[in-house]
Formats: sequence, structure tokens, C-alpha cells
Amino acid sequence: MLLTNQSIKEYGQKILKTLESALVGKVPEPMSLMLVQDFGRDPYLILIACLLSLRSRDVVTYHVCKDLFRRVKTPEQMLKIPQKDLEVIIHKIGFFRRKATILKEVSQQLIDQFNGKVPKTLEKLLSIKGIGRKTANLVLAEAFDQPAICVDVHVHRLSNQLYLVHTNKPDETEFELQKIFPPHQWREINRLFVMLGQNSCQPMAQNCNFCIFLDYKKIHLRFGIKVP
Repeated sequence: MLLTNQSIKEYGQKILKTLESALVGKVPEPMSLMLVQDFGRDPYLILIACLLSLRSRDVVTYHVCKDLFRRVKTPEQMLKIPQKDLEVIIHKIGFFRRKATILKEVSQQLIDQFNGKVPKTLEKLLSIKGIGRKTANLVLAEAFDQPAICVDVHVHRLSNQLYLVHTNKPDETEFELQKIFPPHQWREINRLFVMLGQNSCQPMAQNCNFCIFLDYKKIHLRFGIKVP
């Protein structure tokens, strides 16, 4: 049978509790939180870090961001750096030439439309060319402490793998997770699923025999979930 709304919410709580117990303090925090520890909750730096992280490994993005943020902390400073110099700074990042252009374009839009400040609403963030829902939600959550679910590859993949949702697109996953978890937990979803996905449940190197969810391997029977 399919889970009722109440039972899927209870199941979701079991998932978060298991993740928190198994991972927090035992594996590295996500890159975005490490940068917050280093540079504070600076909305612009968090935005830039997220744009750089797209289709790049966090361990690489983290070090590139630290190098970049020694020279750049505002949109105005970003625009003053010659394009070629910016490309040199971020060259270890995938698609670094395209990303250098995006950083400058986004910085210019912030100056032109928002007086150089990162907006605090989803609607305004999405009005900026180059910013999608994933980036906007991460900025809202980490820079402004607002309830938002940043659905990256880890959140999308693992939410489906654990049968929390059955979705094809990240946006669909975001909306389904919003129904399962209360707003005060939305920020934690990305943190915990990224920690799981980066450390013990990687797409191409899953160590299922030692998975923290080993007891859930008959999950569809234990919780009455109908799986494809």
C-alpha cells in the first residue's frame, strides 16, 4: 500500500534522525557551511560559491573560493578584476571560462537592479539571469536563515533512493519534500543529504553493505511503500 501523509512524515523524521546521528560531527560539513565558518554569512560570497560549485566537486570549489575571496568580497570588486585574471584564479573549476563570465554578469545585475546587494526573496533571486532554484534556495537558507530546500544532485538522488519521493526533476523533489517536512527542518535536508552523498553513498561508489540505512533495505515492506 502507499504511505499516508502522516506515515510518510513519520518516515521522513526517521530518516533525518538517522542521518543526524550517523553523520554530524563524524564526516565533513558541506562546502557552503565550511565557507560560512571561514567568511561568515555573507550573501554575496555564498552566492558566488554556489555558482562556482555547479558541476564541480566541493573539495575543489572550496579551495578556489578561498583563493578568490582573498581578492573579491563585493560585486564591485568582481567587476574590477580583468576577465583573464579571474579565469586564472578559478581555472581549477570545471567550465571556468563560462563561470567567470557568469560571475561578472551576475555581479553587474546585482549592481544595476539591487544596489549591489543580494536580494532576500526567491522571486527576486530568480529574476537574475544565471541563478536557478538550487542556487536561490541555498542563498536563502545559508545567507538569510530562511526556510528553503536546496535540491542538488545528492538531495534529488537520495530522496528517491530512500523512497521519500518518486520524482524525475529536482524542482519536483523540492515541492514534494516541502509537503513531508516542516519549514524549520528545510535547511537541514540539504546539509544532511549532502553529507551522506559525499561521504558514504556516492553515485558511483556506494558501499551498501555498510550503509547507515542497512536496516531499511526492506524499506518498502517495513513502511508500506509501493516501489516501482
